[in-house]
Amino acid sequence: MMEVAHHYVVVGQDYINGLCEGKPAWEIVVKTATATIVIYYLKDFLWQDVSLFERGKRTFFRLARKIPAVRDKIKEEISKIELDMTKEMNENINNGDYIISLPQTGMSNEQILAETAKYTAYGKYNWKMGSSSGTVYNCNSALTDLMTKVYGMSAWTNPLHPDVFPGVRKMEAEVIKMVCTMFNGGPEACGTMTSGGTESIILACKAYRDWAINVRGIKRPEMVVPSTVHAAFDKGAALLNMNIKHVPVDPVTMKVDVAAMKRMISRRTCMIVGSAPQFPHGVIDDIEAIGALGEKYGIPVHVDACLGGFLIPFMEDAGYKLPLFDFRAAGVTSISCDTHKYGYAPKGSSVIMYKEPSWRRHQFFVTPNWPGGIYATATIAGSRSGAIVAACWASMVYHGRHGYVTYTKKILQTAKKIEESCNKIQGIFVLGKPDVSVVALGSEDFNIYQIADEMTQRGWNLNALQFPSCIHIAVTTLHTEEGVAERFCNDLQEIVAKFFKDPPKDGGGSAAIYGMAQSIPDRSLVNEIAWCYLDSVYSTEKSQEEEESSEHKLNGDVKINGKP
Repeated sequence: MMEVAHHYVVVGQDYINGLCEGKPAWEIVVKTATATIVIYYLKDFLWQDVSLFERGKRTFFRLARKIPAVRDKIKEEISKIELDMTKEMNENINNGDYIISLPQTGMSNEQILAETAKYTAYGKYNWKMGSSSGTVYNCNSALTDLMTKVYGMSAWTNPLHPDVFPGVRKMEAEVIKMVCTMFNGGPEACGTMTSGGTESIILACKAYRDWAINVRGIKRPEMVVPSTVHAAFDKGAALLNMNIKHVPVDPVTMKVDVAAMKRMISRRTCMIVGSAPQFPHGVIDDIEAIGALGEKYGIPVHVDACLGGFLIPFMEDAGYKLPLFDFRAAGVTSISCDTHKYGYAPKGSSVIMYKEPSWRRHQFFVTPNWPGGIYATATIAGSRSGAIVAACWASMVYHGRHGYVTYTKKILQTAKKIEESCNKIQGIFVLGKPDVSVVALGSEDFNIYQIADEMTQRGWNLNALQFPSCIHIAVTTLHTEEGVAERFCNDLQEIVAKFFKDPPKDGGGSAAIYGMAQSIPDRSLVNEIAWCYLDSVYSTEKSQEEEESSEHKLNGDVKINGKP
């Protein structure tokens, strides 16, 4: 074998020597360098994270948009969408005027409270009556009063200074440990509080990215996630310069395809993810199987329990059995859980947990050479609101395990009632088998977004989803009130029955937007439509039509819409 290999080496050397024979040295050097550069360029061009086909498609659309007629038409349509969105935002505040500069003298307490009452009364949805999917998870007046008082007592505190505010430090440590205990973390289980699920997820991504770079020597780590995983993982990949691979889900169960996930794991994989449950369809992925993959390949596994984090730990006590989803599942190294959803804490609180401190340390940020001192933070934020921490702590100890079990039982009963009722309505179907509080609906007979628009006309605010087209309701404590679930199912049944008698024509609303968005091959246009929406959220502009119909009044020295 060695003799054969040596023979081919000699033959190769002779061939190369023959090519170079009689040629000047500069020519050999130049051609060798040129060939090396070309090979390197081709390798970089052909083997990228985005396929050659996808890059070719993007290039085609980018060039097409340079054609004047195409460019002008797109600009015209985007401008119309932007105007419509801004107009809708203004209609939601009754076309009121905007304050755009500080008053020369401050408003009185009475004025501020009167204006606040007016501002908080805006909106067309009566969310207190359970009209919204998710959004507000509890409006218990006693809890609201308690958290408001606790918030006021700690309004000026800042966890960045634990020496100045040791009580808030204690509250935060207790919140984290209580949540770790809920998820059966051992004595080493630890974590941090964050501003919400997105930050919790991004910090987990950061921890595993830094581990992969510093311990494994991976230059550009990648994560392997279900296609139904929360978009915060995509945001984390974009912010942290990571690759992300989306694994398809079973079209019947809506759970991630674990066999496909296994095939996508590579030497660059730094984390594997499962959802408990995932946001679109309320289905829990097979966490034990995903954890087994992590164990086999030595890759950390993150469980995203942001949505159902204060339901699934209590479901067994509430009478609903679940497979393992927490730190008891081998291979699970971190879990994200939102306290501001079913934990009923104020918005702006979540917890990221790790099985042991060695993982959490990769999340920390430290810069030792800053002239302002050694700067070290556990989360993305520096200064944080201690009042949010305190109010979260208050909510958890107020409810206790018994309170959360009671709420979980009511929510699960209501979700199952909605699921069973919807399964009996001809013309719609439930996607997958919902495990927790979310029920997703699709239709093979009608445009599901038109059904959603009709529900909007009846006061319901539901979530529109895509790929596949569907809508969902995330059941909260507000939906467990008497008659709410029945009203939802009755309205849905009446609308579907009406559609069978008189099929709807193409309309506007979410049916038009989502129908268009899913059919556009140039996804950068969808980005621009989303940008228009975000711009409209922060707009203080009013259309010419609104300006002409609005009475502009003097309000001291305050500028309103640019007018004194």
